[in-house]
Amino acid sequence: MAKNLCIIPARGGSKRIPRKNVKLFLGKPMVAYSIETALSCDLFDEVMVSTDDREIAEVAIRYGAKIPFMRSPETANDFATTADVLKEVISRYHELGRDFDNFCCFYATAPLVEKRDLISTYDRLTNSDFGCIYPVVQFSYPIWRCLDLAQDGSMKRHWPEYENSRSQDLPKTYHDTGTFYWYKTREWLSGVIKAGGIEVNEITVQDIDTETDWKLAEMKYKLLKRE
Repeated sequence: MAKNLCIIPARGGSKRIPRKNVKLFLGKPMVAYSIETALSCDLFDEVMVSTDDREIAEVAIRYGAKIPFMRSPETANDFATTADVLKEVISRYHELGRDFDNFCCFYATAPLVEKRDLISTYDRLTNSDFGCIYPVVQFSYPIWRCLDLAQDGSMKRHWPEYENSRSQDLPKTYHDTGTFYWYKTREWLSGVIKAGGIEVNEITVQDIDTETDWKLAEMKYKLLKRE
């Protein structure tokens, strides 16, 4: 049986929304939602939080995650990438004698992610030749109709050839949800990854970088729980 690890990156230095990972979202710390969703799937041998922050670590443990080690200063600064964090986590677990067949990078600020999407994405990963699968959502407006806005306020069509095309005749386009990513560990470590996507409902997607984003996410969460 495959061994799976959930890695939730959650450093303490959030700039745009201070202390975002532990700020209360509808009465519960933001990071708690990712932890609880991951634990509810019964897919993971371990759900861990990679953090440099003691308060985040305490919250994570309270909600059921593991903190086998703290994040190093090198991967906690403003210049470290998510890939740097993941590499450190995989390496540290290997040093502890623990290796995993697959892992999921599940962001701490993704309270709208549904359990069923984590499961269906994992199923796609394990039943395909993809080394990575992540959720995508369709653009709500055709990007082929986008406009270029000049400094003087004038506009022009970026793709004028589509100006008279009907919306239903334009190709569908998608964007990354930025919420979670499933990987086959061996392929990820090799650096050669064939990636695939799975479409999810747009109500489960919301960037949370501003106070307005935060309020929109809370509204969407309330709508989801009514369904």
